[in-house]
Amino acid sequence: MDMETVNETVEKVDQGLEEIGLGGVSDNIKEILNLKEYMAGQIPAIVGFGLKVVLAIIVFFVGRKLIRWAVKLMKRSMERARLDEGVVQFACSAGKAVLYTMLIFNIAVSLGVTESSVAALLGTAGVAIGLALQGGLANLAGGVLLLVFKPFVVGDYIIQNQQNGCEGTVARIEMCYTTLLSIDNKKIVVPNGTLSNSTIINVTAKETRKLEIKVGISYESNIQKAKEILEKILLEDPDTQGDRSEMVVFVDQLADSAVIMGLRVWVPTDSYWSVKWRLNEKIKEEFDEQGITIPYNQMDIHLHHEK
Repeated sequence: MDMETVNETVEKVDQGLEEIGLGGVSDNIKEILNLKEYMAGQIPAIVGFGLKVVLAIIVFFVGRKLIRWAVKLMKRSMERARLDEGVVQFACSAGKAVLYTMLIFNIAVSLGVTESSVAALLGTAGVAIGLALQGGLANLAGGVLLLVFKPFVVGDYIIQNQQNGCEGTVARIEMCYTTLLSIDNKKIVVPNGTLSNSTIINVTAKETRKLEIKVGISYESNIQKAKEILEKILLEDPDTQGDRSEMVVFVDQLADSAVIMGLRVWVPTDSYWSVKWRLNEKIKEEFDEQGITIPYNQMDIHLHHEK
């Protein structure tokens, strides 16, 4: 039906409606017909845009799988090159972010958005996000510093800000955060900016650690005999007998109620706590057997009777 036929039909209907007092209805009919014609002309564009959206969704899911495959390939390549595990984790995290940005950029262009518009949008968004997330940028810079200077690597046990901080084994070093696992298997996420600007104690950086134990004996006990017992314990222990040159037993302090004996010896880092607990138990057993008294805090009260 062409427009002339439509107009003729509308005019006839309009005349008939005017005769019965409903002349204004023709305008509404014209609007409905015009709208129908407009929608009919827009159907190809709507269908085309819908197809683009469907293809964009398919491209996103395919691209996501390709990104995962690419990140895995990059990780394997760096592991074969025997790079530090923290560097591998950081690079994979950064690479994933870059690839997803490129994927979204390409999808936006395929939907009809011009490259210049996307670039301007990304630039504006980058400035806005940079101002809003200054801490995030500091964490990113901190992650780079941690990877460059390597105060710790994945697998090290670290203590951050010894008094009010946290401690644990380094599990992951990512773009903005480092993940620690505590002794009781709690997951601790620390911003890289905080780590790069705080004091870090790397407990496991060296293969050996100096172990120091102090124990008090009574003033009535024989000091030389106590020293001989401690030296014998150190020489017989499998984890300390190798350190004959630097192991030392000494009198550390003459305290109010005890003579404080001390010992120092190098032990393997991974056996530090087990050696300390074992030596403490052995010292108590040997002192009891050899008649060396370990005093405890007590108060002596003397009563004087006046005659």
